[in-house]
Amino acid sequence: MRPISLVLLDAKPNRHSMNALLGALEADRDLDDLDLRQAAGGVQLGQQIAAAVAAGRRPIVGVSCTTRQLPRVGELLAANRPTDDPSRVFWIAGGPHPSGDPEGTLRLGFDAVVLGEGEATLPDLLKTIAADGDLAGVAGLAIRGSSGRTRFTGRRPAVDLDVYPPFPLRRRRAGPIEITRGCPFACGYCQTSHLLGTLPRHRSIATIARYAAAMRAKSVCDVRVITPNAFSYGSPDGRTLNLSALESLLATLRQTLGEDGRLFFGTFPSEVRPEHVNPSTLELVKRFADNDHLIMGAQTGSERLLGLCRRGHTVADVFSAVSQTLGVGLKPHVDFIFGLPGETDEDLKSTIGVIRELAAMGALIHAHTFTPLPQTLFAGQPSGKIQGRLRTVLKDLTHEGSLYGTWRRE
Repeated sequence: MRPISLVLLDAKPNRHSMNALLGALEADRDLDDLDLRQAAGGVQLGQQIAAAVAAGRRPIVGVSCTTRQLPRVGELLAANRPTDDPSRVFWIAGGPHPSGDPEGTLRLGFDAVVLGEGEATLPDLLKTIAADGDLAGVAGLAIRGSSGRTRFTGRRPAVDLDVYPPFPLRRRRAGPIEITRGCPFACGYCQTSHLLGTLPRHRSIATIARYAAAMRAKSVCDVRVITPNAFSYGSPDGRTLNLSALESLLATLRQTLGEDGRLFFGTFPSEVRPEHVNPSTLELVKRFADNDHLIMGAQTGSERLLGLCRRGHTVADVFSAVSQTLGVGLKPHVDFIFGLPGETDEDLKSTIGVIRELAAMGALIHAHTFTPLPQTLFAGQPSGKIQGRLRTVLKDLTHEGSLYGTWRRE
């Protein structure tokens, strides 16, 4: 076995996915002696590569990124790759964008792309590299073949969330607990269904509670969850509610955390679907959780665009969800995406009217700008732009305290 060092680019936007990967590495006892190095940026990345080489280890650099991060990742690769010895440094990419566009990612200079879920693939890949084994035998990869063409090594089964930790406890690192993967809706702008499947997989209540208790034991008082749709926990299809499973989850977490712990549910980094907001789900949040708001996705105020996006709900569902949320004393935060493909002046007029009405009701608008993502229905479409009348409206709502988001930078 060759001595190796895994150098992970651990940027803030990727901390949740890094937690899952680090948890998987920690769970693999064959990798107990893995030399793991983390870098927050390009300078540290170069330093850690050099330190690994100086220690006589082969550096394996791991980078996870989204489409918006891709230009920066390309810069980091260009800045560090020419100075390394290609026979020694091995570059791995993973995450949403590389999984959606493995060929383009390999062309940037990466040696391998981990496709989709990485908990089983990454440890297998590391052990294969250390043993100078054949990467073609590692399922779940895209690699460069001898002819220069992309070679795919086959699919892996979907990950069982109960098998892997949500974060690496031995490394004293915690974060939100992922409770569900997969989404049945496959919205036109979203990669989740393509990367993680359309059939939801739920981490069991016992496993979730075990990690919540472990966090509590380390004096981490706040517990949050990661899920495409918080109210869908326990649902066999992600569309229908399983209120008994949802209640059992929340009641168990409440008991686990005790009086001093706080549970945040239906807030960042997760949200709820508007058609799933009803008296029963709201009552559960009020009874068991500590958050004072809910985040829900509307995405557009145009019925036509909702259909094109395959959202699966109506504008009326959004108004109903906002009204009911306000009625129980919670603040609704409502996500909108501006510049969606096919948006007409009439669509924009409808959306502006809806966000103004929601803001007047007391909702807080969370504004995003459309970005085309690989493998989605809207892949290849131009990025959204906020200009003219819409920019004025968003600025006014921001000044009024009714709107927030990174739409100016996106």
